[in-house]
Amino acid sequence: MPANNTTFCISQDLEIPLRIKIGSLQGQKPLLKASQRFLNPTLTQKGSNMFPNSDFIVSIQVIDQERDRNLTIPIFTPYIPFKHARKWDHWLTLPIQIKQLHVSNKLKITIWEYDGFKRIPFFQLETYIYDSNDFQLKRGKESLMFKYVNKDDDYDLDEVHIIENDPIQCNLNKYYQGEIKKVDWLDKITIPKLESLQESKKLPLGTFVLNIEFPIFEMPVIFVEKSLNDTQNQIPTLHNFELTNNMLPLNNTASIVRNNNNNISNGGIDSNHNKTDARLKISLGDKYNSTLKIYDPDQFSLDPIEEKFRRLERAAKHSNLDRQVKPNAKKRDYLNKIINYPPGTKLTAHEKGSIWKYRYYLMNNKKALTKLLQSTNLAEESERGEVLELMDSWAEIDIDDAIELLGSKFKNLSVRSYAVNRLKKAADSELELYLLQLVQAVCFENVTIFTDKTNSEFTIVDMNATGSLDATTNSIKNIHPNQRTMQQQQHNIKKSLMKPIKENGTSLEETPIVISPLAEFLIRRALKNRRLGNFFYWYLKAESQDNPYLNQILDSYWGRLSKEHKKILKDEILFDNCLHSICEEIKNLRDTITKKVELLNHLLITKLRHILKSKTIYLPLDPNIQIIDVIPESSKVFKSSLSPLKITFKTADNSIYALMYKVGDDLRQDQLVVQIISLMNELLKNENVDLKLTPYKILATGPQEGAIQFIPNDTMADILSKYHGILPFLKGHYPDSSQESGVQDWVMDNFVKSCAGYCVITYILGVGDRHLDNLLITPEGYFFHADFGYILGQDPKPFPPLMKLPPQIVEAFGGAESSNYNKFRSYCFVAYSILRRNAGLILNLFELMKMSNIPDIRIDPNGAILKVQERFNLDMSEEDATIHFQTLINGSLNALLPIVIDHLHNLAQYWRA
Repeated sequence: MPANNTTFCISQDLEIPLRIKIGSLQGQKPLLKASQRFLNPTLTQKGSNMFPNSDFIVSIQVIDQERDRNLTIPIFTPYIPFKHARKWDHWLTLPIQIKQLHVSNKLKITIWEYDGFKRIPFFQLETYIYDSNDFQLKRGKESLMFKYVNKDDDYDLDEVHIIENDPIQCNLNKYYQGEIKKVDWLDKITIPKLESLQESKKLPLGTFVLNIEFPIFEMPVIFVEKSLNDTQNQIPTLHNFELTNNMLPLNNTASIVRNNNNNISNGGIDSNHNKTDARLKISLGDKYNSTLKIYDPDQFSLDPIEEKFRRLERAAKHSNLDRQVKPNAKKRDYLNKIINYPPGTKLTAHEKGSIWKYRYYLMNNKKALTKLLQSTNLAEESERGEVLELMDSWAEIDIDDAIELLGSKFKNLSVRSYAVNRLKKAADSELELYLLQLVQAVCFENVTIFTDKTNSEFTIVDMNATGSLDATTNSIKNIHPNQRTMQQQQHNIKKSLMKPIKENGTSLEETPIVISPLAEFLIRRALKNRRLGNFFYWYLKAESQDNPYLNQILDSYWGRLSKEHKKILKDEILFDNCLHSICEEIKNLRDTITKKVELLNHLLITKLRHILKSKTIYLPLDPNIQIIDVIPESSKVFKSSLSPLKITFKTADNSIYALMYKVGDDLRQDQLVVQIISLMNELLKNENVDLKLTPYKILATGPQEGAIQFIPNDTMADILSKYHGILPFLKGHYPDSSQESGVQDWVMDNFVKSCAGYCVITYILGVGDRHLDNLLITPEGYFFHADFGYILGQDPKPFPPLMKLPPQIVEAFGGAESSNYNKFRSYCFVAYSILRRNAGLILNLFELMKMSNIPDIRIDPNGAILKVQERFNLDMSEEDATIHFQTLINGSLNALLPIVIDHLHNLAQYWRA
């Protein structure tokens, strides 16, 4: 073959998806001035207005510019918390093959940020996929420079345009794309220097550079229009059969070797040759240069040999042999390592094979069942049957593993039914701790689960003719999914679910409703326990707007309620509607706070008191409490745009109960955090560690409304302003001159323990936006946090500390050398150790919340769970974890920036007041 020949590949031969790497983003926009923050506080919700390296998410999609249409859906980068630079280094695979691309197609790149609860575009870029000069698929790195201009410093009106790259960047792009000849010895010196020069180069404010990378193939990929061959001539007939079998279709050629005269070497088509020659062959070159590079379209597909090996290895004939297999000491350690992986860890093929091989040996290990199910292909009938049979003899799993089996990854109803059977052994009080997540888990068991070929069981609940749902379910029917009857029944179920349920006085249309094993279990337990049923109803009601499938569960539960319990719930609904209307009326009143309080007193007396006197009302927030009257003089309206209300009630046992009611604010994130705190409090108490936590009650009665228990307290900001220290505040309520601190011993004990508990918990949950106005202390010394609008590492303040430990708290202990401070540290270490041992349960509960509309989880569901897992440091030993937490405490004590931010926050509050 001549030395000047080149090799390239035709785009129509590449049946592989297009992959683009999102590298990094350099630059920053002008940050908000202090005056702009005060004049328009809503602008602070944009991270790019507040932080130099604010969080961004990038999406890419392919667009057809000529026809003005999108060819793919957007594919997003994962959430990555930026510290010093915005760097993703993540490959994104687009759902389009290279052969489907046209030379006019472009990449549409959108940089996203969050403005409060909604995602908004920060900037949009477009770049061609093929080089417009030589129609070659771009290769290597490409940098896109753009300028972000704020028109008249108004951040609501942004004017953007793309500007040209500088010479260094252009030359680097050409080098990466192969346009500049590479000289190895010179490139090793110059390229790193140019790259470092480019990265260290300070860009003007508002100028950004987005670095992306195209895949580099061994051969250039040239765009060729798809040719439509003569279909009639390609049909094999008696006359052309031999001709068709021996011809080499040009559109199936993986690679063509051409010379500079555009001729195919050694028997190819030249300019004078008849192109209909059916005996064309691709040249393999001479004996000295006979290597032909071609693209293998199956290189990313599953290896059929490996797949066949896996099936043969797991064939039924090996089951008897596997019963006798036992691991040696080294293999046991390897298996234990796999079993102790955190929930959600993806197992490698080798790890799955090891778990499968020793499945009979692991039957007595209750923690191994979830790993076995991850290692099993439930679509294979032989594997499915064997594993489901093994589950019946397996050691009883713990509650955290049962919750893991109710996640979105496990769709087989037999597996989920097994987990439900384990939940049946949990007490009602324990079930209440997980009820919020279990309601979310019901969403994974909607009608689509019956399309899963691994299922062989289902449950149907029929409507009766009286308008209520039948309290009994049909028995679970064992039908093989391969049978035609199963497919027909599934079709009938789906078809019937599409019919509307019509209410005509006392009768409903007879429509079967699919009730999952988990939903049926929760309904039955809620019917037996009124307290559990109360929360079950309100959790379903709050989520049903986002998940219409839950309305079926809600109807089923409501239809089976007794008359007494149904009346109690109706009264609670009437009570909640009354509070909602009062709050809306006050919020819409554009007047002073005094006028709003007067209106509140009037509405409480004329509306709410009438309801309380005529009906028996149990609080939805705490169904054990019956309220009999309202106390208007102890109620008030808070200074806020939403005008939340504090309403005080008199209970049946002559005690006082105060709550805050809000409309226009989603309380589900706060509700989740308080529920996790309650769970952690129970986990600590189970180990005889009572850290005096105050998990006050929160109930979201709708997507934008809810109630919060009001606990008498003082904010740290008020305490420091009035008493100039926490210790004088505690002395003012419970003095004791015999104690070194001057405070009664039990009060100081409450303070030390509660500070330790909340320091550990808020660190694990990544609670952000901590300032002296949402750190609260009661006169009895109970310290606790409020306002969980930012969790899982989200924070509107720059450089937030991993742990919030104000120096005023350590000062109240008696200083860093005091015995109270040593007690505080010891309680922190004990609490962190206990919660690390229960990390699996907490992570599984967050896993069930992945599909919820919790704002800080919705941003990046997988990343949210990874953040919690990261805080547990499960790869550390007990000793290393203790040292790590001690380092966090020391870092929080020595941090200067949080103190400065607290002073700025207080200053802002002063000017707002």
